[in-house]
Amino acid sequence: MIRALLRRLRRHKRGAAMVEFALTAPVFLLVLLGIFDFCWQMYAQQVLQGAVAKAGRDATLEAHSIEQEELDEAVTAQVTKVFKDAKLTFYRRTFDDFSDIKPLRWVDQNDNDQKDPSPIDCWEDGGTQGNGGADDIVQYTASMKFDRVLPVWRMLGQPQSKTLTAVTLLRNQPFAVGGDVIPEECP
Repeated sequence: MIRALLRRLRRHKRGAAMVEFALTAPVFLLVLLGIFDFCWQMYAQQVLQGAVAKAGRDATLEAHSIEQEELDEAVTAQVTKVFKDAKLTFYRRTFDDFSDIKPLRWVDQNDNDQKDPSPIDCWEDGGTQGNGGADDIVQYTASMKFDRVLPVWRMLGQPQSKTLTAVTLLRNQPFAVGGDVIPEECP
């Protein structure tokens, strides 16, 4: 019975179309799911970047200079409207001037050629942690870790969790007399 079915399919155009579909459908579906997954990640990046840019603009105003946790909560609320289980972390660096920003440099304090956590090893970039004061440059960074929705990550050998980062760099308003930023240096 199966042989008869196979003979009929071999001689008929519909049978050839079924075989061609069976061969191409998995690849087509993998590509289609990959496109959807990539677009979802692009959307996540745009949601995060938009929320960080708004919080960064708000942070430069005197009214928000002290309330940094509220700004972080606003970013978290905006992002979790779309990505409910996303975990966000925030990081601020302050610089005196744009020209003071240097590439991040790792200082190996114990000479073991490994990047140990602070305070054993440290990072230097010409700035200090925090939101700074008047006229200071603030680098506001938010990272979002979320699980991918589609199972294509498994088929492509990628991890289920994805971490995206958004950064904005702005100058605080001249809302008060500002002091010089003293860069953190490794001991």
